Amino acid sequence: MTRRSRAAHDTRRAAHDTRWTDHGARQAPPPLADALAAGTLVLDGGLSNQLESAGHDLGDELWSARLLAERPEAVAEAHLAYFTAGADVAITASYQATFEGFGRRGIGRERAAGLMALSVELAREAARRAAPGRPRWVAASAGPYGAMLADGSEYRGRYGLTVAELERFHRPRLEVLAAAGPDVLALETAPDADEAAALLRAVRGLGVPAWLSYTVSGDRTRAGQPLEEAFALAADADEVIAVGVNCCAPEDVEHAVATASRVTGKPVVAYPNSGERWDARTRAWTGGSTFDAERVRAWRAAGARLVGGCCRVGPGAIGGIAEVLQPPSPLPARSPGPGAEAP
Repeated sequence: MTRRSRAAHDTRRAAHDTRWTDHGARQAPPPLADALAAGTLVLDGGLSNQLESAGHDLGDELWSARLLAERPEAVAEAHLAYFTAGADVAITASYQATFEGFGRRGIGRERAAGLMALSVELAREAARRAAPGRPRWVAASAGPYGAMLADGSEYRGRYGLTVAELERFHRPRLEVLAAAGPDVLALETAPDADEAAALLRAVRGLGVPAWLSYTVSGDRTRAGQPLEEAFALAADADEVIAVGVNCCAPEDVEHAVATASRVTGKPVVAYPNSGERWDARTRAWTGGSTFDAERVRAWRAAGARLVGGCCRVGPGAIGGIAEVLQPPSPLPARSPGPGAEAP
């Protein structure tokens, strides 16, 4: 991180710390790593489907990142819908926000950096607007190189680039996102271990923890590598506080969670799609949903500590997860019966 970006990070982090204590209404949330050590948290669901359900067209290469420039208030409303449903953590609208992608739309680097930082602030705004009573966290999304290409290669990987080249692509925007002061960087939907290695190198020294999540098919990454090898890359990465899977079928989650937990010893993140499948030819979803909040019990037993949904998983499903994960209310103490000996 440059001296300028480090100063910006310190300023934004201080703003984050104080905004939670304005007027004594809220307190700063504990570090996310501490919260994961204490229990399981609820992630939000698919930001794009929530925006589409509100009537916004996302049919271009920038996807939800386009609304950062055109309708930022809509992004905040989508985050708020998930917080209201029971999410503890919001993932920002920066998945497809890159200097290269914005550049193709005529948006210069300075403006692009401002929009990336705005994605974090919009999630913070939604957290402020949500009903008080519990802490909430913001995860700054960094999607894979293939998301910038917008050609489906994010589900294949193997772009023909070296790890060093991928690191050079990811590092500048990760610096910007880190400087915006999120609680964690979400290195998500990594299709292969090469890109994961680049992302792990790119987050070093940024001063913000990260989670790493792969998109998988069965017991392998989308590029075909065994999950044991893929997860092992993060085992000794101090910056990584959780590792797992996202944007995959619900049926693939339990095995992947158990593998990630066993290989890394870290808390596991899991947020699959609905189970429907995207047909790139017709540009439509096919099949039915297989997402069931009851599956979360098995995921948690296998080691999941951050649980939510990805594409086509909306606030209703996230509310179901929150209900499943809610700790049972303690039973009221019974008074001694007649003739019983008092404790």
